[in-house]
Amino acid sequence: MKAFTEHPASVGENYFQHMRSSFSFGTKMFLNSFACFAHGLFPFICTSRGSQAISDLHDRMIAHRHSHCGKSGNMSALEAAE
Repeated sequence: MKAFTEHPASVGENYFQHMRSSFSFGTKMFLNSFACFAHGLFPFICTSRGSQAISDLHDRMIAHRHSHCGKSGNMSALEAAE
């Protein structure tokens, strides 16, 4: 079914590769959200954990997208400019 394969293919992955990557990102975001809530209650703890997690996830996503899209040619002009 096209709905399950179109987006994963656009980033150079099959359905299961994309699921694994999405679950990995989701798990990291979920766990780091607790650090952000704790920081809200106690501003002296986890002072950079949330921003570091966002930076790490962004770097991982952009590097991952470019490594796959460079092979498949699916990178847009906007993505190439990043």
